[in-house]
Amino acid sequence: MTLGEANVWSNFSYSSRDDTPNCWLLNPQSSFLILFEKSKKSAQNNIKVYTHLFYANHLGEPAGLKNRRLHDLDAAFETWNELIAGGWTEVTNQFQE
Repeated sequence: MTLGEANVWSNFSYSSRDDTPNCWLLNPQSSFLILFEKSKKSAQNNIKVYTHLFYANHLGEPAGLKNRRLHDLDAAFETWNELIAGGWTEVTNQFQE
């Protein structure tokens, strides 16, 4: 970052670089679940977050993996915020992984 540029970390709602989106979201039609999970192999100064997109069954539980992606921290929060704004809701049940 050069002098005079905005601090990109101030644009997010988390308090430190260790905070990552880390839970399940369910889409409004209850047909997909997405899990945000911090990569255990990412360096402290270069945090990566996996998203695991699952098909959901009629009970709103994961029924099969559709895809998996690796994001940098900024992209993970951008995706999280877009999904929440699009009506996805946080699922409190922690499914067995």
